[in-house]
Amino acid sequence: MQLLEVKNLVKHFPVRGGLLNRIVKKVHALNGVSFTVEKGEILGVVGESGCGKSTLGKLIVRLLEANSGEVIFEGEAITHLSAAELLPFRRKMQMIFQDPHASLNPRMTVGSAVGEVLAFHEVVPRQELATKIDALLSQVGVNVDSRDRYPHEFSGGQKQRIGIARALAVNPEFIIADEPVSALDVSIQAQVLNVLMDLKNKFNLTMLFISHDLKVVDHFCDRMLVMYLGYIVEEMPCQDIHADALHPYTKALLGANPVSDPAERHELTVLEGEVPSPYSPPQGCPFVTRCPLVTDQCRTEMPPLVEHAEGHRVACWEI
Repeated sequence: MQLLEVKNLVKHFPVRGGLLNRIVKKVHALNGVSFTVEKGEILGVVGESGCGKSTLGKLIVRLLEANSGEVIFEGEAITHLSAAELLPFRRKMQMIFQDPHASLNPRMTVGSAVGEVLAFHEVVPRQELATKIDALLSQVGVNVDSRDRYPHEFSGGQKQRIGIARALAVNPEFIIADEPVSALDVSIQAQVLNVLMDLKNKFNLTMLFISHDLKVVDHFCDRMLVMYLGYIVEEMPCQDIHADALHPYTKALLGANPVSDPAERHELTVLEGEVPSPYSPPQGCPFVTRCPLVTDQCRTEMPPLVEHAEGHRVACWEI
């Protein structure tokens, strides 16, 4: 059953300058992104920094407004709803932010940060707030006796767990996790991922999991989107991504990924060529300046995202 559909989503950020502070150019953050998310699945989004992953997540939950395109949640278009009309959907869609240090108010105790969400959305009666806060903290592995402590008294992993508890407070159906473990030590990343997986299984959550780490996405997600310069260049199941990857950019990402087994070491892939500017992306394929398979057609025409197998789409003229 389809929970979320994104249709041709576009976001360009204006850059102002000059004497009159006019718009002098635009950053092309997203350029017509389309995909669906099935209920109960985890969809990964991978790509280099600046490819539009976080912008995509914020557009879906309306923390940013799109220039064009549609976001359809449970069959209803939410892109142009007013703040009042959007409020019921706020409970159904929540976001876990990348930086656990910046996402918590340093002047609020942990209990207050979680309780504020519960009170605003009237999840439980006021007399039951304390019990609900304790239950949420306990679910994510935070000691309930810590509810009166401030964020600076917690480690990065504990802060991220608190962010997860806050997102779960309104019993959401869909969670966007924006690189939730990238700011954490490797030893803590596995713990936070295990918490997310346990909660996903317990509450039948649907997730959009944004990451730059292909190993994490391969282990954690059911499907993945590979993004480059604001475009989706490949969409595929996370079964055997090393064998199934078709797009040269996806292969390059996999080739640049360090391996854990010393016996399987190989030369890391280093892409040649310049990364195009997001202010003026290429006319044809966005990967044209770095692709080893480039042809004249690639320089003039944008390849469509074509299905090569069930659930596997690729945007490349040479495949």
